[in-house]
Amino acid sequence: MVLLSATNRPEILDPALLRAGRFDRQVLVDRPDRAGRVQILKVHMKKIVLAPDIGLDDIAALTTGFSGADLANLVNEAALLATRRRGKVVTMDDFTHAVERIVAGLEKRNRLINPREREIVAYHEMGHALVSMALPGVDTVHKVSIIPRGIGALGYTIQRPTEDRFLMTEAELRDKIAVLMGGRAAEELVFGHLSTGAADDLARATDIARSMVARYGMDADLGNVSYETDRGTFLGGSTPGYFERSYSEATAEALDRAVREVLRGVSARAMEILTDNRAILERAANRLLEVETLDEAALQDLTRDLRPHAPKREKVASPER
Repeated sequence: MVLLSATNRPEILDPALLRAGRFDRQVLVDRPDRAGRVQILKVHMKKIVLAPDIGLDDIAALTTGFSGADLANLVNEAALLATRRRGKVVTMDDFTHAVERIVAGLEKRNRLINPREREIVAYHEMGHALVSMALPGVDTVHKVSIIPRGIGALGYTIQRPTEDRFLMTEAELRDKIAVLMGGRAAEELVFGHLSTGAADDLARATDIARSMVARYGMDADLGNVSYETDRGTFLGGSTPGYFERSYSEATAEALDRAVREVLRGVSARAMEILTDNRAILERAANRLLEVETLDEAALQDLTRDLRPHAPKREKVASPER
């Protein structure tokens, strides 16, 4: 007899279940890589009629991080979009719009936004886009829009990874934070004040900075020490329960200072990029206000004169005497 079981929480299983002769074989089913996504898409696309120019590899490139269930949902959404427009085949545009719908949520064109808030959102989203485009090696900006989506998103900037990534350097993590802080920097630069629109950006940027100094040992003063471990998640949410801290109060204060320094330095870098490219920011934001959505080609055309930001030199540790 063979007994199979599955769980999303292997860390809470009773060790007695994993003894030899019981559940003594563990098979990890991770998210598929690019080649795996192509094979999964082939299975689900047998049910629909595709346009001749559809490239499975192109769709797989758009769906980095998608699970098998996400890919099945993507194919269904694309087919529904084609049906609504009375199309005979499912096109690449249908898949692109389906990805946006899954990632950013449903469009809320009936949501009324006053002109002042709409202007702030336009500059905020272009801040994200311009910082991303000015930094080498950052994921390509696929689309920028000020059409509200989902529950609370007044606009969105979608970046498209060109490949699956499993490791990130300190410089790449700083660039990622800079892109997140670009929207807030644009608001401060243009309007001279801050808004609540950057709340999610700040939370994500803080999580990355915290991981850099507390988990990855990327602060020279704190040293090559991991002060915190991955707490894990329960079905995509936070793990309930008390988090036990294994370091002193002085270390906690040092960690907090290090996180603030990372965010302060990277925010200044985002501000510098936007200040150097202020004219392009104004031009692109005004265009975004006119058309509401800018795709990759339109962004490239608007930012032909964008001044790239050279990466900063990595700090080299001085030899011990």
